[in-house]
Amino acid sequence: MSVEITGFDWVPDFAKGFVRDLRPRWACEEIGLTYDMRLMDPRNRPAAYFSEQPWGQVPALVDGEVSLFESGAILLHLGERDERLLPRSPQARADAISWLFAAYNSVEPLMFELSNVEIFAAGEQWAELRKPSLIAATGQKLDRLAAAMDGRDWLAGQFSIADIAMATVLRQAEGSGLLDDRPVLLAYLERAIARPAFRAALSAQLADFKPEPVAA
Repeated sequence: MSVEITGFDWVPDFAKGFVRDLRPRWACEEIGLTYDMRLMDPRNRPAAYFSEQPWGQVPALVDGEVSLFESGAILLHLGERDERLLPRSPQARADAISWLFAAYNSVEPLMFELSNVEIFAAGEQWAELRKPSLIAATGQKLDRLAAAMDGRDWLAGQFSIADIAMATVLRQAEGSGLLDDRPVLLAYLERAIARPAFRAALSAQLADFKPEPVAA
């Protein structure tokens, strides 16, 4: 049985390849689970969708009679379907779940703030003042992650939903220099995004985006 994932059919160029429906797409590709996409324009979100996702964001997922929103919850749900995404041994399972939450609660908020000061508020005085301390705080967080990753290929021993979460978060730091200074994390990210399932998911997402309409 296939699942249905909600995504966008258009985003600004800087967001292409980074929209969060990439995460469940990647998970499905890893286990060969067929998925159908329900695409919508983020500039004109159907009113009914807010009953499925309170903020109108993506992804949402429908799996038979079960509906979920938030990419972390969706990854956990998909992991329950297949041990290739979520190990069944108690400690490995606990490690995968812990790192899944760590990716979204401990690392991604700093990435969001970094994007805010470097993209959305670029050039504003408050952003320039905030940037040095933010980069330092982000670096400290990444140093702890690098220390935890040293000597291992994947966060929970085997590849898991934790790595889908963490790799998609770390991709947001590409080009910032933060990963170049931490070769353990750079190698980890390169290992993750070299997986055929990631490449398939990324290609599928990029193919779903419509071009910007040309003004008459």
